[in-house]
Amino acid sequence: MDIKRTVLWVIFSMSLLLLWDNWMRHNGKSSMFFPSATTQQSKNTNAPASASAVAAPTLAVSANGAPVSANNPAVAPVKSEIITITTDVMKADIDTLGGEVRRLELLKYKEDAKHEHFYTPFLEAVGLKEKTENHKNVVLFDAGEKRIYLAQTGLISGAFPNHKSVFVAKPGKRTLDADSSVQLLLESEQNGVKLTKTFTFKKGDYAVGVQHTVSNNSTAAITPSLYLQLIHDGTKPEGGSMFTGPSEFYAPAIYTDAEKFQKLDFEKIHKAEKELAGSSNNSHAKSADNGWVAVIQHFFVSAFVPQDKGTREFRTEQVKENVFSVSTVLPLGSIAPGASKSSDAVLYSGPQSTATLEKIAPGLELVKDYGILAIIAKPLFGLMELIHGLIGNWGWTIVAFTIAIKLALFPLSAAGYRSMAKMKVVTPKMQAVRERYKNDPQKMNQAMMELYKTEKINPLGGCFPILIQMPIFLALYWVLQASVEMRGAPWMGWITDLTAPDPLFILPVIYAISMYITTKLNPAPADPMQAKMMMFMPLAFSVMFFFFPSGLVLYWVVNNILSIGQQWVINNKLIPPEHKA
Repeated sequence: MDIKRTVLWVIFSMSLLLLWDNWMRHNGKSSMFFPSATTQQSKNTNAPASASAVAAPTLAVSANGAPVSANNPAVAPVKSEIITITTDVMKADIDTLGGEVRRLELLKYKEDAKHEHFYTPFLEAVGLKEKTENHKNVVLFDAGEKRIYLAQTGLISGAFPNHKSVFVAKPGKRTLDADSSVQLLLESEQNGVKLTKTFTFKKGDYAVGVQHTVSNNSTAAITPSLYLQLIHDGTKPEGGSMFTGPSEFYAPAIYTDAEKFQKLDFEKIHKAEKELAGSSNNSHAKSADNGWVAVIQHFFVSAFVPQDKGTREFRTEQVKENVFSVSTVLPLGSIAPGASKSSDAVLYSGPQSTATLEKIAPGLELVKDYGILAIIAKPLFGLMELIHGLIGNWGWTIVAFTIAIKLALFPLSAAGYRSMAKMKVVTPKMQAVRERYKNDPQKMNQAMMELYKTEKINPLGGCFPILIQMPIFLALYWVLQASVEMRGAPWMGWITDLTAPDPLFILPVIYAISMYITTKLNPAPADPMQAKMMMFMPLAFSVMFFFFPSGLVLYWVVNNILSIGQQWVINNKLIPPEHKA
């Protein structure tokens, strides 16, 4: 039984360590156990840019997100028009100056309420503090004073229209009514080269079709390249804790079939730019014939996904002080006079819904970060989605999921409890061995092993169910932290958001009671100090669970209640009388 307690404490300590490490990784810090993808990225992206991208203009923005001239920053801004497109799920502001997306509001998602203290929800729930409701919608793209987040496109490799050019908007509908889609056409011509941008918004869809058509009205052939880029500032959001995770985070990302998903870091892009300053090549680029670029944040993502197969380059650049870009550049080939060529892409800007992301592009679902236990978390979430499809409530889904896991592990648990029952019977013999060889640890261990062999006892038998459940517990933690499907999902009564802590602390208290009962049902350890530590564990875990997502605490409460019932059944029905004390 001493071995079981030791294993429990090791698991407890490792759980805290892994949670801390994953929280650090979520905040863009280096992992203590795994190499950062950004380190590998910085090695790969220092290769020289291809010829098609060397002549790219400096894609800079001003402090408030407005484009400025690379050659003359003092040039007065050109008058522009903001065109707002409204659908049932989003409202997008597109500027005719550059045809860039300057603001995008998600109409189905509300911002998280920011509480000054962790106990504020409790005070609000019991009426000791006026409840503050947050009715603001989530805003992704933004060109405000505190946040710079833009989607820009244009042509390079010549004096062609880009995100600093003036576009003209064609007349058309701006609001989605009964129609299933709305289109916005923008045109700009420079030196006989016309660029037409066509944005297509669909009902109930966060994926916006973006088509670029290049018409060569000049007298000579041209070889332009199309760039699709996301601009974001490098300011780190504040808030968060090691238990609930960061309140928010932002990170660029690149995906190719060869190198898979790479989550980057603004700070490391800045450092790489400084290292390359003064060299003949100060751009980061690499080539592939597939892939996409994105900016990810907690629960949401924006990504440019080219739809045409062909060679493309990926870049990460610092375009201005504390302003960065992640982009892909697609060569369009030679376009003869009088000819035109089109390129299609998708701009997805919305929630990290697994089912949706998998349909848009290979690997896009990887922006949903399940931490180091993704290999367990993904199938667990798949099972929970299946259950949710039948029940329709994520809280009861967690309850049903816990019951399913408990039933699946019942044979192993029964074997573990039988082993614990045998240990309980031979405890007096074990104590006698300790007393006999208390001054000779080596002989004590030999005698204990001989006793285990004689009594046919596996001292680790009672630990196996716990060892198996800890990865499930940690994986479920990251499922709740990463799944936008559960964001704001209620269970019943006082639990209105399964990804937020219990506002009344009812579940942590129930957990403490159930843990206490479970501890009392198990045989007490021989060591008095260990006995005190085991009695302290329910209190320690309960205090931790004040800060954990309520959905995770719900899982553990249901698990403990089932364990108590399971232990009663095993003790009274499955354990032979000779193994009972």
